[in-house]
Amino acid sequence: MTGTAISRGLRIAAALALTAAALAGCSTDGKGTPAWTAGSPGGSSTAGPSAGTASPASPGASASAPGTATGTASAGASAGATAAAWKTFTDPAKNVSFDLPQEWIAQSLTPAQGTLPGALKIEVKDADGRYLATLQTGLPAQAAGACSGDAAKPYVVVSSIPVELPHRGGAGTIDPHVVFRVIQGYKYFGSYGITNVVGGAEGKACSLQNVVRGPDGKGDYSFGDLAELKAFAPDQKVAPARSFDTLAQADKYVNEGSEFANVQRMLMSLKIKN
Repeated sequence: MTGTAISRGLRIAAALALTAAALAGCSTDGKGTPAWTAGSPGGSSTAGPSAGTASPASPGASASAPGTATGTASAGASAGATAAAWKTFTDPAKNVSFDLPQEWIAQSLTPAQGTLPGALKIEVKDADGRYLATLQTGLPAQAAGACSGDAAKPYVVVSSIPVELPHRGGAGTIDPHVVFRVIQGYKYFGSYGITNVVGGAEGKACSLQNVVRGPDGKGDYSFGDLAELKAFAPDQKVAPARSFDTLAQADKYVNEGSEFANVQRMLMSLKIKN
């Protein structure tokens, strides 16, 4: 992809976010989950910082000049319609719970080897059996791998919403957020999840972790389509990450589609016992 194409894509993201900020409004759906009302057909429905300004609480890098890949293209809930009927999943020990559409399936699986005692692994699929997300708890702490300057790729925080969840602070962390982020490779690769791990310096990263550093002794946890997003090679399998030809397509997926609206509401409903 040429520098001109990259610049054009980033300008589109910034323009979409600025339009959103001017047109959006907020309401509630009666269950405590934010519901956002679009100000115009086809427009983003959020009223957050523009794509050239990183929010201090966003899981990205420091703020940068407009047009760079550091910013937040939206900072509110998705405008897509959510399911009419919802249910709540709770594990037998009542350590975690989250809401999901009535027709979706939540299935408990055997936790990965090396997780802490009492760890959970819950996979969520839609009514057709298509994979959407996995909740994993009791994960051992895993530091991000080394990332040379040449290997780091530009990324954009398309959506970032704070959530109240137990977590451990420290260097390279923030308060937890539900995010959708896009990293640039031969295409734009997108992933959603909950994280309190910052992305990378100067709007570039080798990978983006959808992981929350859990309280001491509890292990880390993740809830999203991927625990880690990277820029894939042409011969690698992309799914369950999303791929887009342009940043405008990523913005549309986040701000207009019902799939992300449902996923976002599900992720925001997560409760974890301390």
